[in-house]
Amino acid sequence: MKAVVLTRAPLRLLVALAVAVLAVLSTGLPRAEAADSVSTVARALRESPVYVDPAASGQLSPEDAAALARRIEDADKPLFVAVLPAGYPTENLFTDLRTATGVTGVYAVRLGDRFDARADSSVLSRTAVRNLVTSVQGQDAVTQLTDFTDRALPAMRGSAPASWGGSGRTGVPSTTLITVGALLVLCGAGAYAMARHTRRRREEEQRTALEKLRVVVDEDITAFGEELDRLDFHPAEPGADDAMRADYERALDAYEQAKQHMAEARRPEDVRAVTEALKEGRFSLAQLAARREGRPLPERRPPCFFDPRHGPSVADASWTPPGGVTREVPVCAADRVRLAEGREPQIREVDTAWGRRPYWDAGPAYGPWAGGYFGGGILPGLLVGTLLGSMMATPSYAAEASEPPAGAGAADPATGTDMLGRGPGRPAPHRDARPALCRHPDSGMRRPRTDAGAPPPPL
Repeated sequence: MKAVVLTRAPLRLLVALAVAVLAVLSTGLPRAEAADSVSTVARALRESPVYVDPAASGQLSPEDAAALARRIEDADKPLFVAVLPAGYPTENLFTDLRTATGVTGVYAVRLGDRFDARADSSVLSRTAVRNLVTSVQGQDAVTQLTDFTDRALPAMRGSAPASWGGSGRTGVPSTTLITVGALLVLCGAGAYAMARHTRRRREEEQRTALEKLRVVVDEDITAFGEELDRLDFHPAEPGADDAMRADYERALDAYEQAKQHMAEARRPEDVRAVTEALKEGRFSLAQLAARREGRPLPERRPPCFFDPRHGPSVADASWTPPGGVTREVPVCAADRVRLAEGREPQIREVDTAWGRRPYWDAGPAYGPWAGGYFGGGILPGLLVGTLLGSMMATPSYAAEASEPPAGAGAADPATGTDMLGRGPGRPAPHRDARPALCRHPDSGMRRPRTDAGAPPPPL
């Protein structure tokens, strides 16, 4: 019983101290001043990421504005949020605000009950911004701005302006800083003990998540090796030139790199290098196929959103998931035809604790796997409204939730099965099933083989 009391007492003390710290900090937070011009709004945004016009203070309270500002500052991203009254002039508003602020970033404006955003392409792509704005329409101001911030921050590039850290922005007096410092010292001892426990738990979560990813990544590597085998390209075949041989060699190198990266993976984040290599390998195969068939070389595009094993996408298509919002996603040629004909695309499913599910509804552990294929810039925009997209801000190695996501059990019209994926499962291929590589005797270049014995017969 004494052990329980000793364990709980520091926790209660830490909670009390944390509340005290927040109370002290909140007294020093600035409040928005009246603004009657874009230059005034821009000047305020250079000092703090959130500005609320006095005439629009009913939409976002000072407490909510301060909480939103802290969220953005903690992420160290150049996201600027302005809440303006409904009658504020809108002509060239985003252009003038960006010019007056002079900082590259994402600019979100709540004007009355309307909401829109713009961004520099170096920070967030236009497609991602459009998808994010669409996903938060029709919400109240607090929910809308919070959801947009939470979804945009993980996808953004760049850093917050240095002016946000200036003393003129906070206006916290020295006595407040001394008080906060004393409270933080008191918290330090307990925080250290808790950090050790958290670190051990994190390592266990990483191991669990990596084992889940290993099955899916091995399937991807096996599929790519089989593509190389089916390609049936001979470096010395009639019509083969140096460009074709270079494409083929790059594809073979990508295959070897993917296997090596997976063998060396120790954390879920390491899986990203594997899928990046597979993405590059499939693009090399697409170039090789175009050269052999005399077609124009394909442009570099993300893989097919529905299943990266389909290879590079050929276009962006509008797609609406069940119960979700419409967004534009990169699709392969076959899935573009299926969507145009009103059919369901071929979606990549993975094994979860509640059955087979699309990878975007399988939990945050698949974040690194998807990030290697699509990159962090467009991924959250593609995944808006999905389980993976809603948890992009959490550590990518987090274990899957113990309970199925909301909506599980609804019928899937494309397959006739329920959303829990109940039914016979498909066994994942064993790691040893991945094709090995050998050197072709005539050219010195490697060719895939499907067993550990002799290579395929020469052409």
